[in-house]
Amino acid sequence: MNDVRPLTFSGRCRAHPRAAALVARAGFPVLLLGAVGAMLVAIGNGIDAPTAMSVCIVTSYAVIALAERLLPYRDEWLHSRGDLRTDSLWFATNGLLNRLLEPIALAAATLAGAALARRVGFDLWPSSWPWLAQLVVALILAEFCEYWFHRGMHEVDVLWRFHATHHSAPRLYWLNAVRFHVVDYIMVGIVKLLPLAILGASVEVFALVNCVAAVHGAYQHANLPVRMGVLNWIFSLTELHRWHHSPNVSQANHNYGGTLILWDVVFGTRYLPLDREPPGDIGIESMPNFPTGIVEQLLSPLRWSRVVRSSAAN
Repeated sequence: MNDVRPLTFSGRCRAHPRAAALVARAGFPVLLLGAVGAMLVAIGNGIDAPTAMSVCIVTSYAVIALAERLLPYRDEWLHSRGDLRTDSLWFATNGLLNRLLEPIALAAATLAGAALARRVGFDLWPSSWPWLAQLVVALILAEFCEYWFHRGMHEVDVLWRFHATHHSAPRLYWLNAVRFHVVDYIMVGIVKLLPLAILGASVEVFALVNCVAAVHGAYQHANLPVRMGVLNWIFSLTELHRWHHSPNVSQANHNYGGTLILWDVVFGTRYLPLDREPPGDIGIESMPNFPTGIVEQLLSPLRWSRVVRSSAAN
């Protein structure tokens, strides 16, 4: 189960092997523990959870973005391929949607959860447990729901039309974590968080789950050297996710976990070859002409036949 691949570096990482090795082994654990720890300290000191979450996420994004400039896994992924503007617009669009829709969805789910608790006669969520224990339970449950929805996005044609936008990225870097069609983004959020709300999870638990998912998601796509060893059996991290973005469908249709790799292990879809690195050329092999602008990508599910014909002609 251990990671036996040698640590080999290229480009700027080769010029700074000790720093690259340190980032590869310790970068993610330190950043995630720092973000979660900072949130718990803030909550303990009376700071509201959504504010603490936002500060921790923004800080983590900044750290990852800076680290990519200093120690990129692939130097060629540092340069925009016409995708930086599109990814930035998706970042702004989905961020705004999250701000507008999440409070409404959570309020409705909380009311439903309260009604359900009254009906069964007891609280369904272990709210008396320590925050970290509640976080683990929430992640396992949310990831089960996300695993099957994400897998469906790859295996059901109608759903793939929306998810294809994410896989059309020509390179991997931290901003890919929010490159999602709005329908994909909203549906995933509902699928993974609604069950927690109905069961009665608190605002603090939601904030912790979202913080972990955001920090992990940015690192999952980061252009950084990563060697997580045994943690690759817990988190669906960078080494696994680079295979998920392979243009080869037989490789890409694996590693569906958003944050945890647990359910991929259980259902046999974990994929991490130890004898080679994932491909540097990513994207959708069968759709080389997939739209590159945000408006075209937004409309692509409605113009799917045209998108397919364009790639077939190429």
